[in-house]
Amino acid sequence: MKKYINTGSKDTRSGFGAGMTELGQKNENVVALCADLIGSLKFDEFKKNHPERFFQIGIAEANMIGIAAGLTIGGKIPFTGTFANFSTGRVYDQIRQSVAYSDKNVKICASHAGLTLGEDGATHQILEDIGLMKMLPGMTVINTCDYNQTKAATLALADHHGPAYLRFGRPVVPNFTPADEPFIIGKAIMLNEGTDVTIIATGHLVWEALIAAEALEAKGISAEVINIHTIKPLDEEAILKSVAKTGCVVTAEEHNILGGLGESVARTLALNNPKPQEFVAVQDSFGESGTPEQLMEKYKLNNQAIVEAVEKVIKRK
Repeated sequence: MKKYINTGSKDTRSGFGAGMTELGQKNENVVALCADLIGSLKFDEFKKNHPERFFQIGIAEANMIGIAAGLTIGGKIPFTGTFANFSTGRVYDQIRQSVAYSDKNVKICASHAGLTLGEDGATHQILEDIGLMKMLPGMTVINTCDYNQTKAATLALADHHGPAYLRFGRPVVPNFTPADEPFIIGKAIMLNEGTDVTIIATGHLVWEALIAAEALEAKGISAEVINIHTIKPLDEEAILKSVAKTGCVVTAEEHNILGGLGESVARTLALNNPKPQEFVAVQDSFGESGTPEQLMEKYKLNNQAIVEAVEKVIKRK
């Protein structure tokens, strides 16, 4: 099994900030809009270096989306930034009508996604945002796993035409993907080849999947681990090729079991090559207040849960 090393834990939102800082220097058409959360979204350097291209909208997220859509008409590439809950649920109508339906080149960038928002509790821990975004025609949906990948995704989105949703998080997590790894929208990344089970993970669960694969290896189970950073468009070819070899699959995500990565994988298998599947996800509930570690353990979003799901799905082959 290939070993991935944590080169120093960082928060994924800082990867977004680093990407925006670099884009500010490289692409004069890139503009940033923020809903009163400059520090939380790591917009500080962009604002400092390019004040004429930074727009503080205040706590008016719907207005921010409308302004962003308008800016695209003049050839600008707007990146909006606020918490995932406010980036999607609060402004869904504006995204649907002004961005997706109109095919505007707006990049909706969302921090503090999922349970790992932590102590702020259920009202802020959106667990349905991937589902909301992937259902919009033409919307690209990206969910990154660490600092390096979030920075790379931010840079890639500036060159990608069309509406997009970039999801990342608040907590410090292992940074293990190579800094120079190309980010190709819609292309899965094979992290470990295996023969007994396919583990398909996204976001914070990718590192947990790698830990689970090591534990499974010690039990004599060979796990193939795939990092799905782009949930839409989904790399169906990579998924089908892997599952045809292993015969079963576990999906892992920090999202509601309804509407997320797992359902997209299940649809792909149902239409092409049905195989047993188990889901590591939140079981159709809201979150609650607690530390990220406490919540990920309580809601069974960790490497132990992935191991248990693998042992269960293998029995169904």
